[in-house]
Amino acid sequence: MNDMTTFDIEKIRRDFPIFGTEVHGKPLIYLDSGASAQKPTVVLDAVQKAYAETYANVHRGVHFLSQSSTELYEASRETIRAHINAGSLDEVIFTKNATESINLVAASYGGANLQPGDEIILSYLEHHSNIVPWQLIAEKTGATVRAVPIDEHGEFMLESYLDMLGPKTKIVAVTHISNAIGTITPIRQIIDAAHDAGAVVLVDGSQAVPHLKVDMQEIGADFYVFTGHKVFGPTGIGVLYGKAELLAKMPPYQGGGDMINRVTFEKTTYAKGHSKFEAGTPPIVQAIGLGTAIDYINSIGLDKIGAHEQSLLAYATEQLSQINSVKIIGQAKHKASIISFTMEGVHPHDIGTIVDRSGVAIRVGHHCAQPLMDHFDVASTARASFALYNNRADVDALVASIKSVQEIFG
Repeated sequence: MNDMTTFDIEKIRRDFPIFGTEVHGKPLIYLDSGASAQKPTVVLDAVQKAYAETYANVHRGVHFLSQSSTELYEASRETIRAHINAGSLDEVIFTKNATESINLVAASYGGANLQPGDEIILSYLEHHSNIVPWQLIAEKTGATVRAVPIDEHGEFMLESYLDMLGPKTKIVAVTHISNAIGTITPIRQIIDAAHDAGAVVLVDGSQAVPHLKVDMQEIGADFYVFTGHKVFGPTGIGVLYGKAELLAKMPPYQGGGDMINRVTFEKTTYAKGHSKFEAGTPPIVQAIGLGTAIDYINSIGLDKIGAHEQSLLAYATEQLSQINSVKIIGQAKHKASIISFTMEGVHPHDIGTIVDRSGVAIRVGHHCAQPLMDHFDVASTARASFALYNNRADVDALVASIKSVQEIFG
């Protein structure tokens, strides 16, 4: 597919000032968006403007700046609500990242609803942030954590999952897209089956939101989380979507200002809606920046972004597969634009260090997914993750730098 006919990649690259940067005297080739994405000028400008022209605390002041800041903050909430098609603004909670969103649900919903003997089902595809919070609440409540296996291609094993579901299953927490190997899980089938078993479902969508259109009404998730910095927004901002009827029954996760209705030394009553879970001064400017980032990807179109990235994924897979010493880890039928690989006789950290000298930024390590690494019997991998601003020249640069690694190690 000629992506230039449907996707103005050169214009998009100009939107990201960091691509004027050189690394070790070479043009930057950034292939680590799975860890954190770069920021377009519109987001940088929105953040700068919010601090320079409208900054004040939100929900507290009657003065002009506080009102202006509150309007921008809440406008971003509406942008995100519309983007994920949540039913109401009260179903969109700002947190500091996806990890905090998961911890909130585990501690609040899990703490209030889990009993000894109950089961929490995860999968071998999970990031540590969607494993450890559930282990912590399981230890407190007496619940048990189980994990759905994956096959040799990195596919979520749906039949095994269906066999694991039962009356003990209370919570299913799964990723939408694996951060380590790119597998796209059959999320609608997973959710439907969990609901049939009487369980609620949390979906970690941090790797999905930058690449796919996600619709809460369509997939039916009870909770959906993602982080802002992977969707071209600032760090320090995350989103928790929760169904209103579940959130209304959950106790607060943290106590403090702005989440209360009335405080006395005898008793405190709590605010309703999203405010109940947003204690203290929230990440005001970060939320404003995230709203701008969402507007930015929508101005391009997620369908176009997805098609462009799939084209890059196919090209990169083809090119890397031709290098004899390279082994791609995880080749699910449905994948996002992530390629995880090893090289025979070369430690991934050496791969990362050598390609960096060519200006190519990739990720190496266990990608905070050690159970997944154990499944493939590797300690770590090298990972290239593509985003909307990458092009075929980036793939060519990666392949050339990998060949130089091969030459160095013979």
